[in-house]
Amino acid sequence: MSTSTDGKRVVAVVGATGRQGGGLVRSLAADPDGAFAVRAITRDAGTPRAKELAGLGVEVVIADLDDPGSVEAAFTGAYGAFCVTAGQEHPPERETAHAATMAAAAGRAGVAHVVWSTFEDTRTFVRPGDDRMPLVRGQYRVPHYDAKGAADAEFRAVPATFLRTAFYWENFLDSGPRRGDDGVLTLAMPLGPARLPGIAVADIGRCAHAILRRPELVGKTVSITGENLTGAEYAAAFADLFGEPVRFADVPADVLPTELANMFRFTRDFEAAYAGARDPAEVRELHPGLLTFRQWLSENLERTSR
Repeated sequence: MSTSTDGKRVVAVVGATGRQGGGLVRSLAADPDGAFAVRAITRDAGTPRAKELAGLGVEVVIADLDDPGSVEAAFTGAYGAFCVTAGQEHPPERETAHAATMAAAAGRAGVAHVVWSTFEDTRTFVRPGDDRMPLVRGQYRVPHYDAKGAADAEFRAVPATFLRTAFYWENFLDSGPRRGDDGVLTLAMPLGPARLPGIAVADIGRCAHAILRRPELVGKTVSITGENLTGAEYAAAFADLFGEPVRFADVPADVLPTELANMFRFTRDFEAAYAGARDPAEVRELHPGLLTFRQWLSENLERTSR
């Protein structure tokens, strides 16, 4: 077991300046009497976000996922590691390579508990010849899901918990209800009557923190959500908080770019498997402070687009 100078176990956090990693760093830093010390990993310690983390009193270490040696060095001496890839920023093949780099580095560094942020590989749900979710980039259905799901195999060689996340409610900050030509606010999503599991980004970090406290979760898959709501239920929550009507419009998936359209198709067409694997009551047992959508929206009302 590796410890910091104050006797705490070190957790190395990849993507510390991003949403998920940043949430975990803040959760760990907000627990000064806890068992863990934070090692925030970033490519550039000079950015405002990295400097903000340093201001929280955490250790900031430079590493690059394209440089395996730097990742191993950043993991060396750590008890735990949080591993995440930037699916929206890189091609899926590079995302899978980054995952392999982190898993190998964790193994060589002797990390005792890895939390790997992942998703389902949607290709395992779609039968050959099923054209509901057309291929993207030749071999993927939802590239930023599939690349992570495929990389799960890399993390089975190390002591890891597989953390399957959900739709970020923070997406509504940029793509919330829009006012139509008739003046009524409309929340448009290609969702039909299906439930969309969603969660506050900060709660992803808090769940990862809770998992690190529970070594018995090594080898397990933990699928998280704040709530599983239909489009109509999301619209009703917006209406209550905005103080005016908000209608839900089920739009065709084809109006979106194919990767995003396929993400909604997967959520809708495989609801029993996707939403069914994410039970907010179970997540609340892991993290009792889990936010509901209305709680999150109340905290972010002024930032939400409309």
